Order: sequence, then C-alpha cells, then structure tokens
Amino acid sequence: MGHKTTLLVRGGGDLASGVIHRLYKCGYQVLVLECRKPSAIRRKVSFGEAVFDGISSVEGVTGRLIEDVSECQKVWEAGEVPILVDETGKVIKELRPDALIDAILAKRNLGTTREMAPLTVALGPGFEAGKDVDFVIETQRGHNLGRVIEEGTATPNTGIPGVIAGYGKERVIHSPAAGIMHNRSKIGDIVEKDQIIAMVDATPVYASLTGVLRGIIRDGYEVPKGMKIADIDPRKEQKKNCDTVSDKARCIAGSVVEVLLANGVLP
Repeated sequence: MGHKTTLLVRGGGDLASGVIHRLYKCGYQVLVLECRKPSAIRRKVSFGEAVFDGISSVEGVTGRLIEDVSECQKVWEAGEVPILVDETGKVIKELRPDALIDAILAKRNLGTTREMAPLTVALGPGFEAGKDVDFVIETQRGHNLGRVIEEGTATPNTGIPGVIAGYGKERVIHSPAAGIMHNRSKIGDIVEKDQIIAMVDATPVYASLTGVLRGIIRDGYEVPKGMKIADIDPRKEQKKNCDTVSDKARCIAGSVVEVLLANGVLP
C-alpha cells in the first residue's frame, strides 16, 4: 500500500471509538482489532458492534467488519474504518502500523508490547509507560483525565465509577446471575429506580436509579455473574446524547492525538 500513516487500535468499545473517530477525522488510516464477542455497553457509539452486525456507525463514521487484513485498503478507500477480529494481534506484524493504541481498557495488559509499533500508547491502568508501552493516558474521571503519562502508570482501577450528578457506583449495573441477557429496556429509555430493565435467564435486573439507560449489553449476550451489563445516567436530559461520543472519550482522544503529533506520527 502507498504509505499513508496507518494506525492500529486494539479495542472497539465506547472510549476506544471516541479515539478512533478523532483519528479518522484527523486523516489517519485506522484498523481496529476487536475480540470475538465485544461486550460494549454503550453500543450506539462502539465501532466494535460491527463484529455482530457487519457494520457499525459512530457519529456518521462507518465501521466495517473485514475477514482479512488484505481488505483494509478498499475499506479505507471507501472512507470507512475496517474492523477485524484478532484477539492476539497476529496481524500486527503483517500490517506494520506507524503507531499502536491499546484501547481495550481491560484494566490490565492483554499482550501489548513496545515491539508492536514504532510508537505505542495505552489507555488506562495495567501498563507502565516507558516499559510496556511508550505512553499511557489517564482514563479516570477527574482532574487528571486525559493526562499523558511518560513514566509510570495510570491511577489503579478503583472499581468505582466516576461521580455524575452525585451518583457513582449506582450508575453501573452488574449482572445478578450468569446466563443469557433478555433486554426489556433499550438504550435511550428513561427508566425508574427498581424497574426491571432486563432478565438474565430467570433473574430480573433492576434499575439502580431513575435516569436514562445510557448503555446496556446486547440482547442474547451470555454473561457471567458480576459482569458490567448496564449504565444509567441520572441526568434525564442526557437522553439525546446516547448516540454521541462522550466528554470523557473526546478528552482521551485529544491526548492520543497529542502523543502522535509530538512524536512525528503525522496523518
């Protein structure tokens, strides 16, 4: 391929997708590597949904599932973002990207190394800047959100979501049982506290507070007990924002662009 700057992003969830969208808008060619069964909650803003549907869309940018890295070029030429299922990053050697961004947000390193690209960036905890990757971006809400870390690590995962409108851990719902999701509510619905928003097999999932259902895992997804399956925003006026990139994702995306530009990886 004629050399246009090629970036590889591992992960296609909502924060990853905010980064992917920004990089696309800046003129980079991006290939997204996803896992076989992405578990995004904010599905309307997650490019990884293409793994299930063949196609995904985030704020007017189209993601398209491909079977092989050789299909990238035609997807890029069509002005779209190719998405490939590759959990271990085996295509990285073949693609030889100019930079690699680990945006899996597993809170631990699932195998990204500095050898994978001339410049490597990781989002969130589980990576040491200068050792596992070149740079780490802080993902915890608050004063340091989006800070570029040149040595050391991001804030360790507290397991407690950032506070929005006075609510922290209540905003996120974890599966009460293991089983198959049967959704009763959909993303964007206004839900009342204690309303049944889904069933996991025969176990009801109750809304933890009144607000907008900002995200819920796909209907039919098999979940283990305790897995994060839904997210409620107590601010009902956020209903209109369920299908747009979040403030947090945009902030992190800007930091990724800063690292690329500061290190000579221009579009």
